[in-house]
This record gives sequence, structure tokens and C-alpha cells, in this order.
Amino acid sequence: MAGIERVETPISMQELERRWAAVRKEMAARNIDALVTQNASDWLGGYVKWFTDVPAHNDYPRNVIFHRDDLMTVVEMGNKDRRDNLGGKDPFNPGVGDWISSPSFFSVGYTHGYDAALVAQELKRRGTKTIGWVGRGRLQYDLVRVVEEQVTGASFVDATDLVDRIKAIKSDEEIVLIRRAAAMQDAQWAKLMKALKPGMRDSEITALAQYEGELLGSEQGLFRCSSAPLGEPAVLRGRHYQGRIMQRGDYMTLLIENNGPGGHYAELARTFVFGKASAELRDAFAVCCAAQKNAVANLKIGAAPADIYARHNDYMTSHGAPPELRLFGHSQGYDLVERPLLRSDETMPLAANMNMAVHPGFYTRTNFAFICDNFLIKPDGSVEHLHKSEQKIWEL
Repeated sequence: MAGIERVETPISMQELERRWAAVRKEMAARNIDALVTQNASDWLGGYVKWFTDVPAHNDYPRNVIFHRDDLMTVVEMGNKDRRDNLGGKDPFNPGVGDWISSPSFFSVGYTHGYDAALVAQELKRRGTKTIGWVGRGRLQYDLVRVVEEQVTGASFVDATDLVDRIKAIKSDEEIVLIRRAAAMQDAQWAKLMKALKPGMRDSEITALAQYEGELLGSEQGLFRCSSAPLGEPAVLRGRHYQGRIMQRGDYMTLLIENNGPGGHYAELARTFVFGKASAELRDAFAVCCAAQKNAVANLKIGAAPADIYARHNDYMTSHGAPPELRLFGHSQGYDLVERPLLRSDETMPLAANMNMAVHPGFYTRTNFAFICDNFLIKPDGSVEHLHKSEQKIWEL
């Protein structure tokens, strides 16, 4: 289609139609007429991208109504009350019938009902009877409030789990893109290892990592790290805390969390030292590598994440490390973190064609150790290690 060359890595219509058909089958089984979702960022806003192949970004809300028996409706920022009938033929908005806009901003409180009123108007116009919220807990409050107030006579259900269970299992096309994301991050790490030197600010290192990723097709990402002298914990920190300048003898663990071409996330973490690693760092890093290997051995089709989590904590505590109380592993796709999570409260079992990030780590008053890689659960039950960067402390 004309203009499609502007999309750096478009998803095929065959893949989008596979997703839509799978969701519509489940909607029909539950008598749901339409799903409504909204995202405003890329990192943890994958529903909109999954349905439309267009990411939400920069906290601009993009609202999607997924009709069981018709093309999608999109409501997003633009001219007031503009409506275009795309008829499913716009290469930049595949599967979209009506595209509606309003000048709505999360930062401007009095506009919070604009998008919601347009979504409600569309659902009322069609006489929608049963509406499923997707990601209800993260939707803008006024979207839910206004739609439920104005679409009288409709019933509302939480359809998040319906979509999550389909979204978590990756297609062949998605797996190709996930492998590209992991290979991209390996290439980013290799480039960094040739460019790093004492005197660089932490933020210079993350900027270089981001730059190398975007040259290879990444669009969004997070880069978490902080440097410290050996004998202090160099924990993962966001961009706001990356002002320190590294010196000879310092170390850093860098976590690269960016998406690859096509928008699928992976994440890679490795540690480097300007000099020689301490025995404490080496020993702790070895525990993390062994803990990751132990967890990966438990990534079995049908396995319960709560059982994997319990075994992981047994392993950590038996090797002198604290138990994991946050998150040490999870699936990834268009969301940096998506279900299933390797936690005690996760109910979705593991399945073939899930892309799992596994990242054990721990810190003490004098040290921080961490490692992260992605692993693909294959239909034959084997697990493929997607990243190829050597699991070692890199001494520069």
C-alpha cells in the first residue's frame, strides 16, 4: 500500500487477522459485543499495539473499540470531533473503520471526558449491549466512569484475562521478531564493550546503548543502571539518577530493556568492571547465573508460575541470597512486563511459544549482582536461550 514504507517494521495483515479472529471467537463464546481498551505509553501499553499495530506513546491516550462484528473504532488526540471513515483501507491504521479525534490530554483535567464521551457515543450509536474492558485497572478513570454512566442499559465485564491468554502465546511471525530483538540487544552490548572507558557519565553509557538500538530498529526502551566503586552496591537506577562519572576500578550492571524491530520487547543485563572484579562480585554473580539456570530448567509447558517462584526462592536462600520479593521473571511481548509472571499470585500456566525474561539478582551493603536473558519455551518442551552475549563479568 502507498505510504506503508513509513512504517519501519509493519506486522503482516495475516498476523493481525489471526489475533482478531482468536479474540472474536472468545467474545462470541461469552456474548461480548465490543472490547474497549486504552493505552498512553509503549513500555507497558501493549494492548493498543497488539490490536492495531500502532503503539501508544508519550502519554497521549489512544482508545480502541474492538467490535465483534465490525472493523475497529479508534479515538485519539487530534482535531475536535473529527471523524474519518477509513473503511479498513488505511495502511497506517489496519483494521480500523472509524477514526475519531479530540484534543484530549492527561495533563489537562477538563479534557478528561472528551475521549470518553466519544467512545460512549460510538457504543450507544451501535446499540452495544455487552462491553468488555481490557486492562480496566489501568484505564483513565473518566473513560470508565463516563462510558458506564452514558451507555445506559449495557452490561460491563472485565475481559482482560480473555485477551492476556491469547496475547501471551506468540505466533511464528512474532517469534521471528522476538529473536531479532534479542540479537539487537546482543549487538548493542558488543558495541558498548568496544566504546566504554573511564570518565564516561552513566547517562552517556545509556545514551549510547539507546542510540545503537535505534539504529537497529528499536523505537522505545528503558536503560537502567548506576555505577559505583567495588565495595558499594551499583543497583539499577533510572535516567534521573545516572549523573555519576565512572572511574577506573568502578563497576556497573546495565539492564537494556528496549523493543526490537516490530515492537516486541526483550531484556539483557550484563556487568562490566573497569579493572578486575572483586571476589565478592564474582561469587554473587555466580549465584545469579546458577539461579537463572535453575529457574529455566523449571520453565515447563503447563508449569504453575507459583511453583517456579517457590523453587527459585528455595534456591536463593539455600545459597546465601535473600528471597525474591519483587519479580524475577515474566513473559514479554509488546509490553515490557506481561503475563504470566513468575510470582506466587500468577494463575496463568506456562505454555509453548511464550517469551520469558528471567533476571535473578540481589544486593547487599557492599555489592550488587544481577543477570537477565530471554528464553523461548518451544512446542517440544525445550527452552531456547535467545541472547548470546557471554554470561561473565566483563573486565575492561
